[in-house]
Amino acid sequence: MTLYTFELSTPKENFYNITAQVREAAADSGVRDGAALVFCPHTTAGITINENADPDVVRDLLLGLDKAFPDRTEFRHAEGNSAAHLKASAIGSSQMIIIENGKLVLGTWQMIIIENGKLVLGTWQGIYFCEFDPPRKRKFHVKIIGGGNDNDAR
Repeated sequence: MTLYTFELSTPKENFYNITAQVREAAADSGVRDGAALVFCPHTTAGITINENADPDVVRDLLLGLDKAFPDRTEFRHAEGNSAAHLKASAIGSSQMIIIENGKLVLGTWQMIIIENGKLVLGTWQGIYFCEFDPPRKRKFHVKIIGGGNDNDAR
C-alpha cells in the first residue's frame, strides 16, 4: 500500500477537481487491481465525486449548500465557520479509520476502484476537494490499496 500526499491552495469556497492527482497516484503505484482511498484531514472541507463536464453543476452544488446551510447569527462556534463545518459534514458523511505508521487518522474520504491500472469513474465523473472555509493551504491523501502491482512483475 502506497500513500501519496498532495497540497492545494484554496483561495475561495469551491469544488477543486483533483481527478488528475488521483490518477497520477494510481499510475505511479503500479497497482493493476485495487482501490484508491482519497482522504481529507480537515473539518471544514470534504471529498466528493460528481459531474465534471458542466461547470454549472459545481455552481449549483455550492448554491444548494449555501441555501441548506446558511450562516446564522445564533451559531456559537467562536471561529465563525459553523456553516463550513455543516457543509463538510454533509459532503463527507462517511467516516473511516485509517492507520498510518501505527496512528489512527480520521477525516472524510471517497473510495475509487482501480481496474487494469485505471480509475473506474463514470463518463462525466470527477473527484473534487470541497473547500468551505477559504482561503486555506490544504492537503489531501491518496492511499493506493491492492494487488497486481506492475512493479512486482519487473
